[in-house]
Amino acid sequence: MRLLKGINNKNHMKRNRKKLKTITAVSMTLLLAMLTGCSSAAVSKESSGNSGNANKEENTNSSGSSGGDLVIPLSGISEEASFYPMEVEGISLEVIAVKDSEGTIRTAFNTCQICYDSGRGYYEQSGDVLICQNCGNRFKMSQVEVQSGGCNPWPIFAENKIVDDENITISQDFLKEATVLFENWKVEY
Repeated sequence: MRLLKGINNKNHMKRNRKKLKTITAVSMTLLLAMLTGCSSAAVSKESSGNSGNANKEENTNSSGSSGGDLVIPLSGISEEASFYPMEVEGISLEVIAVKDSEGTIRTAFNTCQICYDSGRGYYEQSGDVLICQNCGNRFKMSQVEVQSGGCNPWPIFAENKIVDDENITISQDFLKEATVLFENWKVEY
């Protein structure tokens, strides 16, 4: 009787191992599909020949710094995205500032919350949308600084900046925290 019980346990363990292998294989397949789906959108975007680089170069603005803080003049923000490059502790990073169609000023880091470590997870403007250069996802200006998480520009919420009548100020300490998002930013492969 004990022997039968041992055999039954072994058969039960084999079935559980087989189920676990199947679940693992399905999970890995789904994960791979999600990752390649994000990258394939960028490939189809690239093959269309619409890079948008000229538009970004024209709209890159200089900003002042106060003790290492990023200071963005409100007067320079319009419905066309402005890109504010900065170097913090040897890491290049960039902030986007834009006014949406209702006049709300929005800020975000110029990196995608999902694609940031791909080397191509940054945005360029095309018309009235920002396009991730890795996955090709598009975002209206009204969507910037709205969501945290997902494949969209990394928001800089109100608690992470000071807005007065003339400027938006983002502290150097907050910018230092964000350098991890830019360690592999705009890397050519």
